[in-house]
Amino acid sequence: YGVPLREEGPDGMAPEDAEAIARAREVAHQRRTLVVGLLFSVPLLALSMGKDFGLLGPLGSAWWFDLLLGALALPVQTWVGWDFYRGAAKALANRTANMDVLVSLGSLTAFVYSVAVLAGRAAGSSLGDGHVYFETAALILTLIKVGKYLEARARGEAGSAIRALMELTPQVAHVLRDGVEVDVPASRVRPGDVVVIRPGERIPVDGEVVHGLSAVDESMLTGESVPVAKEPGSTVMGGTVNTEGSLRVRATRVGSATALARIVRMVREAQGSRPPIQRLADRVAAVFVPAVLAVAAVTFAVWYLTLGATFTASMMRTVAVLVIACPCALGLATPTAVMAGTGRGASLGILFRDGAAMELARAIRTVVMDKTGTVTTGRPDVSAVVPRVGMGYPWPRGIPIAEESVLLLAATAESVSEHPLARAIVETARLKGLDPPRPETFRAVPGRGVTATVGGVELAAGSRRFVEELGVDPAPLEDREAGLQASGNTVVWVAVGRTPVGLVGLADGPRESAAPAVAELEAMGLDVLLLTGDHRAPAEAVASRVGIDEVLAEVLPGEKADLVRELSSGERGPVAMVGDGINDAPALAAADVGIALSTGTDVAMETAHVTLMRPDLGLVPRTIRLSRATVRIIRQNLFWAFAYNVVLIPVAAGVLHPFSALPVVIRDLHPILAALAMAFSSVTVVGNALR
Repeated sequence: YGVPLREEGPDGMAPEDAEAIARAREVAHQRRTLVVGLLFSVPLLALSMGKDFGLLGPLGSAWWFDLLLGALALPVQTWVGWDFYRGAAKALANRTANMDVLVSLGSLTAFVYSVAVLAGRAAGSSLGDGHVYFETAALILTLIKVGKYLEARARGEAGSAIRALMELTPQVAHVLRDGVEVDVPASRVRPGDVVVIRPGERIPVDGEVVHGLSAVDESMLTGESVPVAKEPGSTVMGGTVNTEGSLRVRATRVGSATALARIVRMVREAQGSRPPIQRLADRVAAVFVPAVLAVAAVTFAVWYLTLGATFTASMMRTVAVLVIACPCALGLATPTAVMAGTGRGASLGILFRDGAAMELARAIRTVVMDKTGTVTTGRPDVSAVVPRVGMGYPWPRGIPIAEESVLLLAATAESVSEHPLARAIVETARLKGLDPPRPETFRAVPGRGVTATVGGVELAAGSRRFVEELGVDPAPLEDREAGLQASGNTVVWVAVGRTPVGLVGLADGPRESAAPAVAELEAMGLDVLLLTGDHRAPAEAVASRVGIDEVLAEVLPGEKADLVRELSSGERGPVAMVGDGINDAPALAAADVGIALSTGTDVAMETAHVTLMRPDLGLVPRTIRLSRATVRIIRQNLFWAFAYNVVLIPVAAGVLHPFSALPVVIRDLHPILAALAMAFSSVTVVGNALR
């Protein structure tokens, strides 16, 4: 009799719950390994620097001091380094080389060499000059682990969007069984059941109204800013809110067949199908790692087998090559720039979900904007008041009807109504200094309009159909109504007795920042589209006011995601989607970069890749500019990280050895100098990122 919305997985656990637990465990694991790395690496670095700079006196030269350094480095190698070594093993098994291989190579080389130095010292022999590199081995792993932890946290938050969507469906439904209203779990509602929905409740199923009049807030699914009138024969969707009257709905689609459940599936599929961005560092590492290994092997062979150098001297040159190629700067190149960029973004009110979103935003070619709540404010405002020309007051005064009097009459009729349009009319009247009196009698017809009596005069305000049912002839104002509707207004008719006296037009107006943002995006060479589930007339009216030429209207949530995918896969991609509502969630997830306003729903923000912390569309072009600047810094960092290697690896290999005029430390590039050069490259990269 229908599939529950939360389909159960193994052991009765919903798939989303199992996924959330797995992600939470991954975040906890990365946090633990990072803490272990910091606990041992920080004192290790302090002791090593104290020894190298002679700050520890005799203590630094004690026989057991280097053994202490090795003991501090060992937990980092075995605990923190395990993830890298496992990843490197998998990469090598697949005949490729990634960042894990590079990190593992640099750390293990420094650690194994240092252990060999200690072993040689214990055996009464010496390897090189006896210098150990335990701090280098530990710091490589710990610094890279910072980025791994941040990435795990970002992934851990992704699944909350699906859980938030599911929470929109009520857990209990009021079902009529044999004429008696009983409460049953929403997952047990069967197609054909009649469900009772009281005012203020969410609708648990998709269905058809069989009894009652009301207005339903469908903005989270359709983008329609005004509650939609419902009467017998109207369709309703699960997850929407019944605002006024009581409804009885015959269920047609339940569980996983509802519109909301389909949105859940689309968000899940879009999030799962987004391919990870291939890091430039990984692509270069695939070539760099084998090249370094080859250079190190050739260096040892040439010096030991061809030039007749001792094993120790040949090994020292090989170690210098591997140490100078250590990926510390390479590992810092991307995460430091991303952290600096995200920090700058946060100060501007731009929150990136992860570095992948920041990296891809630079390439955006098309920006698709939702209308309701994104380009517009998301609430109806009085945009026009139209009095009936030549019409005097129906009671004997002979005063011509003016805009203020039409607004006052409408506000008087609506003064005790809770409908969003009524509140907008009353608020506008009061802002203009009008004080609508409280009616003596009041009657509201949900989804239609209201009637009220003041001083014995009957007032009416509502839809054209509503006033016609009251006996009002709409002919004198038909043309004016058509003009208001063409410009995107919702029209409220105002009548006194059976006489129409004017119209009030209400529209969801654009944000002040919308037009400047659109102009700036177009100046950057980007295409801007308006995408909405609302009707074409109000959509085109809003688009013309903000300068958008291309409008896609009356688009359902699932169709939004399909259109975004189509644009992204064509010549107009990559695509950024800007939205704020639940109905935008599939499109936000399907876009190359989804951008959500923080004034929107939690689902939109959790699905999007970027969240704007204030409803300022001017932050959209700033997001793209910040992404471009950050990626430019990343590329500069990678250049500097590799520049040291390109210049100094040949020096470490001994190409300057024949030049006897040069100092020996430069000519042969002692491993200590290699380590200093590596550290300097890291400082350069970090400084450039902070710039």
